[in-house]
Amino acid sequence: MAPQTENEKNQAFEDFNGVDGIRKIYKVSELTAEIKALLEETYPFIWIIGEISNFRLPLSGHYYFTLKDSDAQINAVMFRGQQKQLKFEPEDGMRITGMGRLSLYEPRGSYQIILEYMEPSGVGALQIAYEKLKRQLAQEGLFDDQFKQPIPLLPQKIGLITSPTGAAVHDILHVIDRRFPNVAIQILPVKVQGDGAVDEIVAALDLLDDQAGFDVAILARGGGSLEDLQAFNSEPVARAVFGCRVPIISAVGHETDYTIADFVADLRAPTPSAAAELVVPVKNELHQLVKGVSLDLQYRIRNIIERLKLSLVDVSKHLTDPRKRSQDWRLRLDDLTSRLNRCMQFLLDRHTEQLQWRHERLLFYSPDTLLKNFKVIIDQYYSKILELYNKKIQKRMAQLRESSARLNALSPIAILARGYSITRTVPDSKIVLDTETVTLNQDLEVIVSKGALICKVKEKLKNGPQNF
Repeated sequence: MAPQTENEKNQAFEDFNGVDGIRKIYKVSELTAEIKALLEETYPFIWIIGEISNFRLPLSGHYYFTLKDSDAQINAVMFRGQQKQLKFEPEDGMRITGMGRLSLYEPRGSYQIILEYMEPSGVGALQIAYEKLKRQLAQEGLFDDQFKQPIPLLPQKIGLITSPTGAAVHDILHVIDRRFPNVAIQILPVKVQGDGAVDEIVAALDLLDDQAGFDVAILARGGGSLEDLQAFNSEPVARAVFGCRVPIISAVGHETDYTIADFVADLRAPTPSAAAELVVPVKNELHQLVKGVSLDLQYRIRNIIERLKLSLVDVSKHLTDPRKRSQDWRLRLDDLTSRLNRCMQFLLDRHTEQLQWRHERLLFYSPDTLLKNFKVIIDQYYSKILELYNKKIQKRMAQLRESSARLNALSPIAILARGYSITRTVPDSKIVLDTETVTLNQDLEVIVSKGALICKVKEKLKNGPQNF
């Protein structure tokens, strides 16, 4: 407020210039630091509500956006570490409620709010949280058909998890009693909305899983707003339904309402009454069905028996007396035995002949036989050679005798026999052919036909006797 009176103007002047007239001058950084300290000390944590605009997500992963209403706006930031608690994806136009602290960014001199927590405001928040949880559980496979348990056709004991004072429990009991009276039903009372509803439903599902004897269970409540059905859209209830070993029929809200529990349950019924119709058949209809099936089975069994009887009679006609059959087989056996013996004997004779032939062949080519044969051949050749040799000897002997006769005819001895003699000197035995080769009184050896004479040379005659 601007000063009005004269005193106020003087006081403002003194504050601006100092009491002593000296001006207090701030550096920009000093002023900014003081404002920053004042701002952060005054507003450590505050709750704020506004609409998101100019939403940005840089590489750092921090959220930057403007939070505004119809009259003002403020810069806002949420660091990546705080984003893990969010159950929705912020976007432009979304109205949120956040908690954070004010801070001043000194380099630009702008202030902003650093949010530690934020949530969508109003019904939109619940719807966003519902869609986010639905996507998360779907990605984890909690809605997959492979995990759905079959609903028994005729359960012996049914668990009913619902409010004991609601209309849903009466509708379910009424329909079940009408369809199949006296079936065992145990109600597990729980709160179906408001604080503590989630914990009681989870506890009831755990109790259902721990106790034996339950064949199936119905998780039910009547219709309501999204806020009323919030317990059935919670993650703990969804995971408890998924982990329950007893098949669960979900019957929450009206036909158009789909909760997270509906997607996780083994079977979804559009209404609690519809769940009662799904969990048990109509007893009278079942009796009629069983009766019809029984009659049909009896009829089919009788037909089968009659067909088997006819088949037995037909087969019996083609059957022969076992004794006759045995005799036939015996005759056939004897015939085959005889044929076999003949065949064996034939083979035996044939092989015996072959063996004998091979034995003879073997004897013919045996070393002893070959040796004897070769010996005979050698003897024959020996006789021929001996004969040829004798003939050759005889021929040679005849030639020898002829040559000997011829030789004898030319022999000196034969000449001596005719009266001639041979004279040789003594003692060197040189044949004397000329008288000039000997001396008087020299001893000579005169060889005659029969013996030899030792003579002395008494006279040498040059011409010798003429009348010889």
